[in-house]
Amino acid sequence: MTTAPYQQHQYTSPIPVRRAHLGDALASEWTKIRSVRSTMWTLGVMILLMVGVGLLSVVAINATDTDLGDESVLSLGFNGVLLGSICVVTLGVLTISSEYGTGMIRTTLTACPSRSRVLAAKAIVFFALILLVTAVTAGLVAVLQTALVDSGTATGEEWLRATVGAGLFTAVLGLLALAVGALVRHSAGAITIMIGVMLLPLVAGIFMSSLPKVQEFLFQYSLPSLLIAFYSDSGLIEGGPHGWTPLWILCGITAVALAGAALATERRDV
Repeated sequence: MTTAPYQQHQYTSPIPVRRAHLGDALASEWTKIRSVRSTMWTLGVMILLMVGVGLLSVVAINATDTDLGDESVLSLGFNGVLLGSICVVTLGVLTISSEYGTGMIRTTLTACPSRSRVLAAKAIVFFALILLVTAVTAGLVAVLQTALVDSGTATGEEWLRATVGAGLFTAVLGLLALAVGALVRHSAGAITIMIGVMLLPLVAGIFMSSLPKVQEFLFQYSLPSLLIAFYSDSGLIEGGPHGWTPLWILCGITAVALAGAALATERRDV
């Protein structure tokens, strides 16, 4: 008795088999981020805040007949972007921490065992989405403010910083939140940490009048001060980072946080 004839007929799947790559992980993460309700809610609230606060600033300027003089009219968009960045931070944390909270990260890593690839895909998709939404919304607000306010000026460089620059800064801030979410793996805890990072240096600086050097440093390098530098020649006080420098500072901090998140993701159990 022989089994040779049966060994010669092996099953071949009609579905083509290939190695998974980063493009597959990007497609998967895009499907996730656009299909969950948290994305629609947080981005929707962010857009409402940016447009609503921006238009309220216009109403206040017109109601009081304030002359902006040489100040850029685009600076009126700062408060909306600052409030909207809180929504971006929340979404950045939820993009990864929610999967750890529900245990769905195990399914993700089963489909894509490369943990660094999963983290990279999440970061790329999130960054591109936030940059697009924030820059477009900031551009819309800037157009409306320029059309509705008679005073004030705006150069091409100021337009670039108030739209693309603000979008880049907000998107990188969201990446920092994503990295903190990957490190903490707890949504409420990571969001609390990020809110503290955003606001604590500024609040602490108010009570540091006895230490003027420390107070000046906190005011110059707090996140609100770095963001407002995109709308003026300095931060909250003179001598702080301005132009595109705040973006490079935030990029450096975020790169360190992402490196730590990648290391923790590879070494820690899910």
